Amino acid sequence: MATALSVLTLFLATMLGTSAAHKLSHPTRLTRATAGLLRLNPAVAMPVTMAAAAIEATAALALLFPASRPTGALLAALLWSLYAAALFAARRRGDGTIDCGCDFGKPRRGIGLFVIGRAIALAAGALVLIISPVGGGGFDIQSILTALAFVALLFAAGEIAHLPATSRSAAR
Repeated sequence: MATALSVLTLFLATMLGTSAAHKLSHPTRLTRATAGLLRLNPAVAMPVTMAAAAIEATAALALLFPASRPTGALLAALLWSLYAAALFAARRRGDGTIDCGCDFGKPRRGIGLFVIGRAIALAAGALVLIISPVGGGGFDIQSILTALAFVALLFAAGEIAHLPATSRSAAR
């Protein structure tokens, strides 16, 4: 159980860190995404985007230390829950074709069920850490590599989710 929690902790910390880095490396795109998702003026969306990046970075760092892990997990769960709610609300109100900033690659249009489900699953993973005993503190190489493998699998799943649907009749 301790190994699984170590892997989950590192996986979530990596996801948070890469999300923060994404916002910092593509501020214009992510500000537009924030403005579209939350229906904010771009002048307001920029500080909101940067605040989200700061909270993500703080949560990622907090997850790495046993004493601050519950706080980091709570911040992560709240962020991903709010993100899932914003994605769902945008899709429901008819803004489902906007670039949500959900992917690191080429900007895509559309809020699919995968990105909403991914945010919910990440929030659920953070909740697991909140209710888990705070123990340990060290991460071995196996946990690190396993967490990175899960990150790669999640990114690959995102790419697969964006593949165009093919018709069975076209394949024949």
